[in-house]
Amino acid sequence: MGVWEIDFYSRPILDEQQKKIWELLVCDSQRTFEFVKSCSGSEANSGWLKTALQEAMAQWQESAQLPNQARPEKIRFFRRPMQNMISRACKELEIPLQPSRRTFALYQWLGQRQQSVYPQQPGYQPLTGPPLQLEQKQPQPLPDALIGTRWQFVTLEAATFAEMDQWEISFGESLPLEMLAVGPDTPIPGLVIYSPRSVAMAGWMSGLEMAFLKVEQDSFTNLTQLLLETGGSDRWVVATLKNPQVQAEAQDFETAKQKAQQVHFLAVQSDSHSETFAGFWLLQEVNLA
Repeated sequence: MGVWEIDFYSRPILDEQQKKIWELLVCDSQRTFEFVKSCSGSEANSGWLKTALQEAMAQWQESAQLPNQARPEKIRFFRRPMQNMISRACKELEIPLQPSRRTFALYQWLGQRQQSVYPQQPGYQPLTGPPLQLEQKQPQPLPDALIGTRWQFVTLEAATFAEMDQWEISFGESLPLEMLAVGPDTPIPGLVIYSPRSVAMAGWMSGLEMAFLKVEQDSFTNLTQLLLETGGSDRWVVATLKNPQVQAEAQDFETAKQKAQQVHFLAVQSDSHSETFAGFWLLQEVNLA
């Protein structure tokens, strides 16, 4: 039935009592469905949220001609401070909830509203807007189940992904490149991990809510690391890059990401000759600061 992305938080708008307005945003990953509803800070609780989500479901069911019992497959959210409130509402509605940074459509929508919607509202106060920041955890060693025999950086043109739904992929997820204004000729960098246990590895990864890959220098050891970020705030060390040539390839990977709206991919295959993918995820690193 599809995946919803939601955000329920205060906005940079004050009401007549000089209190922050709260707003619920609901959309699907393609933004073919969007729902907006606001309330006062005193109303912002799990009960109000449950009722608003029920209203959103009714509109979604009607617009998509779905039965009344239809529910989204799951709801993704990125604001960890809101987890308890959102969890209570979703539990009563029997909708699975997932902390995730794969809320790409929601990030884009929020950015647009911050630029062109909120400033037009009475009571707009830009300094009252909450910073979009996530908890920064210390990277952990990659679980044994996710360690491949080898890996390499590769690049594909964005146009290649137009046929991704026809590829033989056991586990994975795409994202709408056209919505992100990525041109068809744009080189998209990626990482391919090879393993004889590729399907089991990709199955593990599918439960981690893949966010993005990032090359970063460790502040304690000063070593360059390739990190995999997952879920709401988890970080994993894929590899420590000591070889100068590999470090240069990693920098090229980051440079290509910047030129491609931070879009990149992670693939898992049994070996370099395989024509199928055990796992394939299109990813995007989003700066929420």
